[in-house]
This record gives sequence, structure tokens and C-alpha cells, in this order.
Amino acid sequence: MAEYKLTLEKREITGKKLKSLRAKGLVPSVVYGGKEPVMLASEYVETEKVLEKAGYHSPIDLTVDGKKKLAIAKHVSIDPVSRRIINVEFQAISAKAVVEATTPVVVVNFEESEASKTYHLAMTQSIEELAVKAKPADLPSELEIDATKLENVEDKLTIADIKLPEGVEFADKELDSEQVVVSLFDPAVEAEKRAAEEAAAAEAEAEASEGAEEAEETEKPAEETKEESDSEKAAE
Repeated sequence: MAEYKLTLEKREITGKKLKSLRAKGLVPSVVYGGKEPVMLASEYVETEKVLEKAGYHSPIDLTVDGKKKLAIAKHVSIDPVSRRIINVEFQAISAKAVVEATTPVVVVNFEESEASKTYHLAMTQSIEELAVKAKPADLPSELEIDATKLENVEDKLTIADIKLPEGVEFADKELDSEQVVVSLFDPAVEAEKRAAEEAAAAEAEAEASEGAEEAEETEKPAEETKEESDSEKAAE
């Protein structure tokens, strides 16, 4: 049984008429994985809560007409203006079959590291999520990577430092385990670099402005001489 549950109802409304469905506070959805896609709808607030917690990695028990169907969310469409959910695509799965899911990578214990406590370094996380595969019951809600041992600015954590739970493996067999997940930097040094770059840019802008003014001053005498020559010719 999945940790997350959502009750849905079958729908006949499709296409442009879905606007009226959404106006009633319902979210249209489709479940794939059976003989035919099943067109469904569910209450907006409850759908939002479940998807926020389950994401794209945790199985969800869908209840339709009293019958349960295990699934994971494969795609959630969001309105670019209102940022509200406008459609959900579920993929039906078997409790015994191995499935793939996109799982967040979470850095833990960085505050306990010497890098943070002693040297006041900051970290940059370059990989936020990874695809894994496992049976639905074994799918983790997140992948932890322990930063306790980080100390110097040269230190880093790679995919190889992620400890996968039992029964879980990376979906990509060719995944480079040496890809950097976490690297360190010194905020004070970075601030000095930015200040130096800004000062250099300001100096270059000032020099360019000064050069433009000098060029303008150089052109003025030539223009004045031409005006005087024209005046003399007119007098003759």
C-alpha cells in the first residue's frame, strides 16, 4: 500500500470543455498503463497536496469507483500565468515490477562539516535530482549525500558518494559516478573578486568616457576653422 492516496472520478469531458471542469475546482488527469488510457478528474486542493509530497518519485494509491490502482505522476502541466495545475498524467505500475522515478538529491550535515563551522565556506549543488529504479515499495523519497567530511575549498562530493538504499539503483547504467554533486567556495574570496571586477569595469567605463570627451574636444577646432573660412569667403 502506498503512503499517498488520491480519490478520482471518471470523466467524459475533454478538449476545450475542460475549462468548465477546472472552474468547478477539479483537475483533469489521465492514467496510462492499461489497455486504454483512463480519463479522470480529482479535487484540486487534495491533488495539489498529494503531488507536492509524492512528486515524481513516490507511488500513489489512486481510487477510482472504489477500485485501487497504483501509479506515479509522470507529468504535471502548470499554467504559466496562474501557476495552477491544469492537467496530470499518471503511469499505472505494478507493486512487483521495477519502475523508474526521478528522485531529489538532498545534501545533509553540511552545517556539521569543518568547511562550514571552521572555515565558513559555502557549497554549490550542481545536481538536484537523479533517476533511479526499484520496486514501488523501495523507491526512496530522496537521495541523501552526506557532507560531514567536507573541509577544504578543494573538497567535493560526487555521485559515488550517494549511498543508495537497498533494492535501489541508478536508472542510467552509464552514469558517470565522478560527476560532481557538491563543490565549495569561499564567500569572502568571491566577494573580493566581484568587487575587483566591478572596479575594473568602472575604471574601463571612465577611461572610455574620458577618451570620447578628448576626441570631441579635438574635433571642435577643425569645425571652428571651417566656420571661419566660410565667413571669410562670404566677406570677400
